[in-house]
Amino acid sequence: MSDIHVLVSPEAGRGCAAGTATEVLDRLRSLGGHVIDLSGADAATSATNARDAVAAGAERLVVLGGDGMVHLAVQAVAGTDAILGVVPLGTGNDFVRALPGIPEGPLEAASVALGDPDPIDAIRVGDRWVASVATAGFSADVNDRANRLRRPKGQSRYTVATVLELPGLKRRPTTITVDGTEHAHDAVMIAVANTAWFGGGMHICPNADPDDGLLDVTVVDGVGRIELLRFFNRVFKGTHLDHPKVHTHRGHRIEITAEAAVWGDGEPITTGNTVLEAVPAAIRIVR
Repeated sequence: MSDIHVLVSPEAGRGCAAGTATEVLDRLRSLGGHVIDLSGADAATSATNARDAVAAGAERLVVLGGDGMVHLAVQAVAGTDAILGVVPLGTGNDFVRALPGIPEGPLEAASVALGDPDPIDAIRVGDRWVASVATAGFSADVNDRANRLRRPKGQSRYTVATVLELPGLKRRPTTITVDGTEHAHDAVMIAVANTAWFGGGMHICPNADPDDGLLDVTVVDGVGRIELLRFFNRVFKGTHLDHPKVHTHRGHRIEITAEAAVWGDGEPITTGNTVLEAVPAAIRIVR
């Protein structure tokens, strides 16, 4: 078997998770792979190492981590022949949630990660890639707040961030242009999805399919704070699409015209007017 380049998230390399990460690397070696760890001291170094390895001809990149590490790896492999494997060791694992062929168990996922690839779509935003969901408005504000919190750890950090951001809930005059057709919104939250989940299990775009070459858009218009909290309960079940303040669109090219930050896969992408494009079969992934 050829070399297996790996990226291990900092969280997976510390504490109780460190033992699991070591077991996964041992499993990859036992399956005949020569493991080359590209993990750097920080995300920027890991990203550079991954890009350089793929540019030099790396055939397979296996990620041990959550959605943030998947996002980092996708910047290196999208649009190339490199194969992506994912071993879910994150908190939310929303990307893997959309690909049921990837086992939840780390050792089982490690074995699957060395299989044959099957292409899926991705979202292109300028020179950046998004694997799962790009979002603007309240959900992006919560992401930003959560990233600035030192504690609590894990999914609870997003719950705290939601409570802290709720008093400043904003409605933003927004135009969503879908394949040239404009739609006016008084948006509280916008999600543009390649896959169906974000935020640790929120089923924001239930009909999103990473194989259809299209992006699904969910816009929440003009809700207040209490109504938004009730709305989130429905989002986790995926039963929110019939809510009178929810509007959906679908297309190949989505343009968001609004004064808002855009985040993707839980990472900051850009600010202001943004064009998002579906790129079919952009990622060769084992699933």
